[in-house]
Amino acid sequence: MMKNTPTVKIIVATHKKYEMPKDKMYLPIHVGAEGKTNDFGEPLDLGYIKDNTGENISVKNPAYCELTGLYWAWKNLNEDYIGLAHYRRHFGRKTKHPFDGVLTYNELQPMLSKYKIFVPKKRKYYIETLYSHYQHTHYASQLDMTRVIIVEKYPNYLKSYDEVVKHTYGYMFNMMIMQQQYLDDYCNWLFDILFELEKRINPQELSSFQGRFYGRVSEIIFNVWLDGQIKNGKIKESEIKELPYQHMEKINWWKKGTAFLKAKFAGKRYEGSF
Repeated sequence: MMKNTPTVKIIVATHKKYEMPKDKMYLPIHVGAEGKTNDFGEPLDLGYIKDNTGENISVKNPAYCELTGLYWAWKNLNEDYIGLAHYRRHFGRKTKHPFDGVLTYNELQPMLSKYKIFVPKKRKYYIETLYSHYQHTHYASQLDMTRVIIVEKYPNYLKSYDEVVKHTYGYMFNMMIMQQQYLDDYCNWLFDILFELEKRINPQELSSFQGRFYGRVSEIIFNVWLDGQIKNGKIKESEIKELPYQHMEKINWWKKGTAFLKAKFAGKRYEGSF
């Protein structure tokens, strides 16, 4: 039974020291901590909890990105709601100083009695589907193999997969806040698929940037899981709430837009973030 004042813990995935929200519901996590050392050869200490403590997959961080933080939260936290944000991207409204607008527990708490899952507002691609955008910027074979695995392991999510990849929008960034039972369901499903994907794809010929595709595949199939939860009657659409999000640093939209057009029309895949 949910408490009158449900507990919430949102991990903030980071690989470096950075300004963090002051609200106590945020928990900075040093992702990719395994094997990281300082200039003296000692284990790197950012002053945050490391994702190589407790039950973890920290060693997979070069390929899994912030998902090593999600895995850590899933295995090591016990809260009514658990979420994931990023050091440079948070739930919240836009303000002059970005950290003034970051979502607080007092703002979230009144919504907890009504909603079970919180997601960032949809990202819209307009002239691309989720599949075609991935195809142009990364390697579609990774999504194709993911579909094969879903057919084999989770066939009741296949209809959702085939519909979702045709959408021109989606909940991206691997950001979410969920009741723990839904996070448990999602992570069991997600990591089962990704661990199987690891067995079937050889990443040796990929650049280090392109090799981080597990985190990108998960962005898309989060939407598949969510749609499947609704279709399979595990949650009502009315129990899912979109929240605004904001970037803590300015985005180079010219660079991002140029790279997008080169990917779509010239076959030049992404080799860096923006």
